[in-house]
Amino acid sequence: MDTLTLGLIVLLYLFVIAFLGYLGYRSTKSASDYLLGGRQMNPIVMALSYGATFISASAIVGFGGVAATFGMGIQWLCLLNMFMGVIVAFIFFGRRTRKLGQQYQSRTFAQLLGTHYNSKAIQLFIAAVIFIGMPLYAAVVMKGGAVFIERLFDIELHVALLIFTLVVAGYVITGGIKGVMYTDAFQAIIMFLCMLFLLFWFYKTMDLTFVEANEQLGAIADKVPERFKALGHQGWTSMPVTGSPQWYTLVTSLIMGVGIGCLAQPQLVVRFMMVESTRQLNRGVLIGCLFLIVTVGAIYHVGALSNLFFLKTHGVVASEAIKDMDKIIPLYIDEAMPKWFGALFMLCILSASMSTLSAQFHTMGGAFGADMFPHLMPKRKDSSTAVVRMGVLFAIIVSYVVCYTLSDGIIARGTALFMGICAATFLPAYFCALYWPKATKQGALASLWVGVSASLFAMLFLHKAEAVPIGLCKWMFGTDVLIETYPWFMVDPILFAFPLASITIVVVSLATQKR
Repeated sequence: MDTLTLGLIVLLYLFVIAFLGYLGYRSTKSASDYLLGGRQMNPIVMALSYGATFISASAIVGFGGVAATFGMGIQWLCLLNMFMGVIVAFIFFGRRTRKLGQQYQSRTFAQLLGTHYNSKAIQLFIAAVIFIGMPLYAAVVMKGGAVFIERLFDIELHVALLIFTLVVAGYVITGGIKGVMYTDAFQAIIMFLCMLFLLFWFYKTMDLTFVEANEQLGAIADKVPERFKALGHQGWTSMPVTGSPQWYTLVTSLIMGVGIGCLAQPQLVVRFMMVESTRQLNRGVLIGCLFLIVTVGAIYHVGALSNLFFLKTHGVVASEAIKDMDKIIPLYIDEAMPKWFGALFMLCILSASMSTLSAQFHTMGGAFGADMFPHLMPKRKDSSTAVVRMGVLFAIIVSYVVCYTLSDGIIARGTALFMGICAATFLPAYFCALYWPKATKQGALASLWVGVSASLFAMLFLHKAEAVPIGLCKWMFGTDVLIETYPWFMVDPILFAFPLASITIVVVSLATQKR
């Protein structure tokens, strides 16, 4: 497809995005509208927005490449995402979150927990973690979208990054949460259709049934490269050897980090407070499950099965056809799919990136304008829409700057890392706010501090994947990690931090309860 046609498709796409952002702007009259859509969002729009925010470019390109390299084991993440991220999140967390949010008139995740525990310190702490930590996750998503634009249109990375950032900033700053959710719903439909066609086209071009394709994939286990066999790779239809380096990366980092971390994502939690009733929230369960099982399940499935295509066309498996796993899915799209699909897939990647980014920017803006600003400026008790928009703008600028400091190959790992930190820091206090009345504000605050501190300590001094690139442990102690005995340096920080934070809130709450 020529550049002119691609340009016209992108312009049409941006026009629709701008129009939806304008609709959000017209219907935004107050700070409540800007932050929560007046608590009257359509349940279908909410569910599609939730799914689109959940699925970023890392899930499609990054984790798709992981599936192509290491196999179907990553499908456990798809199952966990659907079970934890939709069923458990909507039914067991969403209902009570909506009721508490309405009871407390909370407009942000930090306000919800701060009001429940009657603690300004908790509200400020959560807002600070969001405002300081989330730009790294946003920068990861920004870089993924910008790199894709750079390769497609053959322009400089900094130009692609600037264009991409300005487009997202335009409808987030002006349209508020309504603009974000309208565009999310539109982008979710594009992602759903693209992934559905991707799965259909594979079986059509390879002339295989579902059973035949999986049998053939299992039969080429002997084609696993030696460097991956040494890590525990047993074939693309088998889990890695239990206890092997690949097993720890797959299970503790990717599956547990993302699968559990999705329950405590502030940008997802606030969506539960946007619908008018529990009945409307229930309607979103089926839509959310269907969206995730198709989008995530399809790309993980095709990613693993792409080894059959590369073996047929290149004579080698996917990881040997191209060494960088982040480039496997783009290469497969370029060689196996119709040329016109490349433009649609581009929109799919842009949609995945933009929907996630818009929610992140909006959440960071809310953390500043609704949670931090009223305490920094005590004379102004209420957060105006202008202040929240200022917070969104500042968050965008910070994320844009951070994007230039990122190393290559960080997209998938960065996603799992941030979600793991959210799980360890926020989930114990969030869960107890919903289900354990005996939890005290002292216990919640202690749990928050332990969760974030333990996560950072494990990343800097225990987990080799982060400790080695950062180099602080090497500089201070002369060794890559403090515990060099296998498998401790392979265990993800979430397995250290989350149990500690959970124990802390129980112990401290019991010790500080008033008799």
